Amino acid sequence: MNFDSRNYKELLIGCGKNWQKKIVHTDRPHDWLNLTTLDNNSQHNPNVVHNLEKLPLPFAEDSFDELHAYEVLEHTGYQGDYEFFFAQFNDFYRILKPNGLLIGTAPNWNNIWAFGDPSHKRIIQKESFYFLDQEAYRQVGKTTMSDFRYLYDGDFKLISSDVDKVCHSFILQIIKPSRKDQILFEQKLIHTLNVAA
Repeated sequence: MNFDSRNYKELLIGCGKNWQKKIVHTDRPHDWLNLTTLDNNSQHNPNVVHNLEKLPLPFAEDSFDELHAYEVLEHTGYQGDYEFFFAQFNDFYRILKPNGLLIGTAPNWNNIWAFGDPSHKRIIQKESFYFLDQEAYRQVGKTTMSDFRYLYDGDFKLISSDVDKVCHSFILQIIKPSRKDQILFEQKLIHTLNVAA
């Protein structure tokens, strides 16, 4: 992938004191380009001090090519708080450019620290990302999949997901424009044709 290093922008959220780029997609820059850091603790000296649970994040639409979240998403929201889950990913979608990447890590569900750390509020696992891909909603009405499109407008495609005993690493790619409206239209058309038949 060709990229303009002057306009390529990256965001590291929940950076703490570790600003290392831990995961690199093969066709993207290996070093940070135009990095913005965000953390809720000003003592970590981020570029932006902001609580990740306060949405929207203080960035304009289509601001970043990459958003990195290492060991941070589990500190936000609560297990079962699907409204915050979709609001948060809608906001990530908003601030990422078309074909942008959301890259991150989270504790694996069976890691003793997944809920051993008193600041961890939820588990983020591969199956959670299934609900972020608009293409997956084609099965609504055919399987037991819940339909969250009344809350969720974004569209992410899972590029990679690696799980070991400790960590779940992932890369999601933004699909802009979202396929949501096209899929809803196709589903309504099929339903209308089936009723008419």
